[in-house]
Amino acid sequence: MGHRYSLILDREVTEQEAVTLKETSRADISFASDTLPTNADVTVTRISFEDEVTPTLAEAIEAGFEAVKAIPGLSIPGLSVPAQPAAADGGEDGGSTKEEVEVTS
Repeated sequence: MGHRYSLILDREVTEQEAVTLKETSRADISFASDTLPTNADVTVTRISFEDEVTPTLAEAIEAGFEAVKAIPGLSIPGLSVPAQPAAADGGEDGGSTKEEVEVTS
């Protein structure tokens, strides 16, 4: 089962930083320009992760944080986690999904 989530960075990344992030991450990642959730005037980068390797969502997100730490001075003011598929043993109804959660600081 794969894990999907996005990290909002505090600024736009350079092409070389994008290469470093792709080399550092075990997940498939894509980049998009976005604005800071708390200030629409600030252009930032959103990295979307699709992790098919890491066993848990928590470990996948931690791996994403570690990849970003490879770039000095880069920080993560936001995390977005869409609804994830329920586990196979999710209960009588086969489990349920949760709403998207967005965390910003």
